[in-house]
Amino acid sequence: MKKELQLRLPPEVAFDEANLREEVLKITGISEQEEVYIRPHKRSIDARSRQVKVNLSLEVFVNEKPSPRITATKEYSDVSKGDPVVIVGAGPAGLFAALRVIELGGRPIVLERGKDVRSRRRDLAAINKEHTVNPESNYCFGEGGAGTYSDGKLYTRSKKRGDIRRVLEILVAHGAREDILVDAHPHIGTNKLPALVADLRESIIQAGGEVLFDTKVNDFIIADNELKGVITADGERIEGLGVILATGHSARDIFELLDRKNIFIEAKPFALGVRVEHSQQLIDQIQYNCKVDRGPYLSASAYSLVQQTTVNGIQRGVFSFCMCPGGFIVPAATAPGELVVNGMSPSRRDSKFANSGIVSAVELEDLPKAYREEGALGAMHFQADVEKAVWKAGGSTQTAPAQRLKDFVDGRVSSTLLDSSYQPGLVSAAMDEVLPDFIAERLKQAFRGFGQKMRGYLSNDAQIIGVESRTSSPVRIPRDKETFEHTELRRLYPCGEGAGYAGGIVSAAMDGERCAEKLMEKYGN
Repeated sequence: MKKELQLRLPPEVAFDEANLREEVLKITGISEQEEVYIRPHKRSIDARSRQVKVNLSLEVFVNEKPSPRITATKEYSDVSKGDPVVIVGAGPAGLFAALRVIELGGRPIVLERGKDVRSRRRDLAAINKEHTVNPESNYCFGEGGAGTYSDGKLYTRSKKRGDIRRVLEILVAHGAREDILVDAHPHIGTNKLPALVADLRESIIQAGGEVLFDTKVNDFIIADNELKGVITADGERIEGLGVILATGHSARDIFELLDRKNIFIEAKPFALGVRVEHSQQLIDQIQYNCKVDRGPYLSASAYSLVQQTTVNGIQRGVFSFCMCPGGFIVPAATAPGELVVNGMSPSRRDSKFANSGIVSAVELEDLPKAYREEGALGAMHFQADVEKAVWKAGGSTQTAPAQRLKDFVDGRVSSTLLDSSYQPGLVSAAMDEVLPDFIAERLKQAFRGFGQKMRGYLSNDAQIIGVESRTSSPVRIPRDKETFEHTELRRLYPCGEGAGYAGGIVSAAMDGERCAEKLMEKYGN
């Protein structure tokens, strides 16, 4: 017999197996002598009132074992003799596109400019300790893409790109905890993702596909207005039924290549701002209404904020992005001479710091005239020039310019800075002189508003660190809404964040699957 329950419980009951079992038996009247299995179906924390509650949807099995939670598997058919499909990029879009190609009978050839997921660690250590940026292997480039070593949050608001549950089940089949199927805001953690990503790669290889590292695409093979394949930096020609271009939001060389080849691309809005860092204890106290700490049952709390601002008569939103409870701020530049920050959280979210991107929308009309006149690459060049200016403000290293939050809002340079999770170090700077004027003013307005929404948020016990500039791609590679094929060049399938069609691990994975389906539907046998 199976029962379904909708419960609202205190954390010490919801997150304690023994307490939860006792509560369920009491509510249902089921005898302790019965064989009972309790399985959470959906779970979310509600901290809106003074007493934090957990909303739980439960499945209770009495004298019968639960059915399997997932149908996804690591077993794929052999496609070693299938038609090749070229996939550029081994982030979530590329990896999930490859798995879907396999399911549809094609043989994926995945090309990744960076290193395998474990070899990347040495290059990340070099950024943090030696301030050395490897332009082919960093927090953005390499197996698993930007999400692997920069967080692992799996939440998406997208309901139209594909089957969210399917993506999560594939992740569980490859090593993720089943909790990601249950929690309202699922999270794997940057310490857990490398093994999972390597397992996804092994599934591709075991099925007869290929995954090639240190393989940078330098040119395209185009004939009769069709993209036949690519040419690598080593001069190798790799051809296939089509090319799924899943290079991420930071592959500026690919955007430049598309522009040189007269393949239609266009500038698109993006976002720009800073990382703000508080103590996690302070955020917990604000969010959970606790006086000291959150206790043993609640996880590190998060927040989501948005504020409308008006500067020079122009209204723009400022919003929190990629909030990392119990996390770290990391250097995410992809080339020497630039400085970018991002956030990440380990699976346990047990750092004493909380950080979030706080960014302003940058519409194309916000760009200075010179950049608007550059055309498709104008927004990208503006983004890059801001990152170069921030690098200089930090001392021409990966040391980041920073300022205490209240000082920034009030226009004072901070005489001292707080401890930080950012390993390369901080240097005090007047951030309104580092950031573009319109961005700095919008942020000041927004922080005042955030301080009213979250009492205690706006203080000098927090600091901002710059610059957060890689929230999304500043370039869009247009594609047909129905076929997903490029609007002008046949057999090119722009995909994921770099093409302007996704915004995180799950949405990128779903977009990868859809691109694979569309390509195989049109060109597969």
